[in-house]
Amino acid sequence: MTIRADPADRRTVTMITVINEDERTVNAEVADGRVSLNPEELREAIGWELKPEGLCRDSVCVPFRSGGDRVELDAAAAALGRAVVADTEAGVVALALAAEERRRGLDALVAPPFSLPALDGTVHHLSEWEGRKKLLVVFSSW
Repeated sequence: MTIRADPADRRTVTMITVINEDERTVNAEVADGRVSLNPEELREAIGWELKPEGLCRDSVCVPFRSGGDRVELDAAAAALGRAVVADTEAGVVALALAAEERRRGLDALVAPPFSLPALDGTVHHLSEWEGRKKLLVVFSSW
């Protein structure tokens, strides 16, 4: 569902699926391909809470200033050292792992645990092929 917030501007309010450690669908405002969330939706989507001292998760806080009552998701991701990609027409935003986690994974040459469905719908976990070589073929129309 997409609702134009104001016919005179380009902002729309819509449901966006945010892929982080898991998937969360939240209300977001989209303007010029950029996604912004209110602080409560931000916490729901990525697990970080906006506080006066910045973006916080448990006892860890990262300096961050929001320009009002909305938080630009790409700015919050950048403050956390994470890349973000958004397909606002499809209603999907994905956040990459933090740079330090990506670096550790590359140094160790070990893939993080993940699960994917086969063509028949059966879900397979990477751990099923422990100790054997694997080839993962990925295709996307976009």
